Amino acid sequence: MPDMSYREMGAVASRHLALATLFFLPQEKRIALERRLRGREEYRKLQAADWVLMSWGKSGRTWFRVMLSRFYQLRFNLPTDHMLEFDNYNRLNPAAPKVLFSHNNYMRDYLRNWDNLEHFRGKQVVLLVRDPRDVAVSQYFQWRYRMLPRKKLLNDYPPHGTEVDVFDFVSNEQCGIPRIVDYFNGWAAAMPMLGDDLLLIRYEDMRSDPAAIMRKVFDFTGTPGSAGEIAAAVEYAAYDNMKKREAGKDGMRASGQRVKPGDENNPDSFKVRRGKVGGYRDYFTDEQLQAVDAMVEQHLDPVFGYCRT
Repeated sequence: MPDMSYREMGAVASRHLALATLFFLPQEKRIALERRLRGREEYRKLQAADWVLMSWGKSGRTWFRVMLSRFYQLRFNLPTDHMLEFDNYNRLNPAAPKVLFSHNNYMRDYLRNWDNLEHFRGKQVVLLVRDPRDVAVSQYFQWRYRMLPRKKLLNDYPPHGTEVDVFDFVSNEQCGIPRIVDYFNGWAAAMPMLGDDLLLIRYEDMRSDPAAIMRKVFDFTGTPGSAGEIAAAVEYAAYDNMKKREAGKDGMRASGQRVKPGDENNPDSFKVRRGKVGGYRDYFTDEQLQAVDAMVEQHLDPVFGYCRT
């Protein structure tokens, strides 16, 4: 089953061609152009999507996506070798929804809209959040062991090859907790505008009872499933099973490639790394922990449940 439609492949090819013909531009302008081109294609998908899964990176999206993919495979009698990629399931069975997975970073560049989330008005959005402190630490290991040099440049992370310790990374306004908190607060401000079209789910609740959270998602998006289908999807995506599949060769493929570790001998290079709730505390001194906690306690909107009351 192909991951991308011919239109998507054409859009990717056009983006690469446009960038290749403008190789003479300064790097900063080429990066800005690539972000806008990516945003244009993502915005096109937003218009066609039946619903959107929105998250910050390293918030449990891959785990969620594997459960979602397995559920749709069972629900719509689809092949089991590829994960959901926007409309690939819909092309096989029109009853399967088209789902956009987004972080909303490139669309903002394309729309020149950094102040609000009006472009999501009228769309069903499932917002998956995770404690920003755990997200930032997980993102650090993603940056250090898995992220391609080009992606670091494209998303304004510390350049490839630089030495940055975990505390400095999570404190960085461009890639750490402050940026994640700002992103979350933007969604908190948009909640009145989106109203009943927004479903907020938390990684921590999904870890506690994944079946209950997935049932909420399926009911919200209009594809309610049986208890057996949901249980099978949850079991397939269980943490130990995900780790085994990433280390082996029998997992679902994504974007034409099997999800695999950056270095099979380094557990920190696995995409499915630890998944521990509150695991950020293992990486800082007491003084650093106070500073890390303050970044959330003093600035994050309490609607997400990560601030002490």
